[in-house]
Amino acid sequence: MRGIDEETGEFRGESRSQQRREALEVAAIAEQLVALSEAQLARMPVPEELLPHIREARRITSHIAHKRQLAFLAKQMRREDDAVMEAIRDALDEKGDTARRETAIMHRVEAWRDRLLAESDAALTELLDLYPDADRQGLRQLVRNSLEERKRNKPPRAARELFRQLRELILLPEMPVAGAAGLDAGDEVLDDEALGDETIDDRALDDDAADQRQP
Repeated sequence: MRGIDEETGEFRGESRSQQRREALEVAAIAEQLVALSEAQLARMPVPEELLPHIREARRITSHIAHKRQLAFLAKQMRREDDAVMEAIRDALDEKGDTARRETAIMHRVEAWRDRLLAESDAALTELLDLYPDADRQGLRQLVRNSLEERKRNKPPRAARELFRQLRELILLPEMPVAGAAGLDAGDEVLDDEALGDETIDDRALDDDAADQRQP
């Protein structure tokens, strides 16, 4: 333990094992920071002088060079004050909690989408009881279009749009303001299973939504 030795009056440094544990922890934090998107990194209390090292590690693709850059980043981080590192730890922990909340909400959205496709108007009535401001006609039309897509083995564009609208409907009342504002293109936790087997084509979604609005 660090401090003053009561017998000798000399300063006690950390043991080698303690130093190694702390070095490994900082290395793990460095890896977490490098794995963040640029938008996520911007919300971290990371000192400006560390940002170029983080971006450089993100840029390097060679395994050995990447590990070397991570080690260099961790070395620079160990020079920071304890308060700085504690703030980074807290922010990463909060990010993890936020991600878990977002994932839970995405599972709720997926469950509602599946219920709407399976139970149609019965599930829609229950959904509207919970969210009275929802667009009844728009959701009903998306359910019908989704079922038609499934029947004809067509790409699930309406199903994706249904998922997206349900996400917006459920997300805002559930998430705290900071969490809702924190969701951006780099933070979404939508997966292929939730959205369908095909890759999302935003332009196709926009075209499909425009077609649905036409009489």
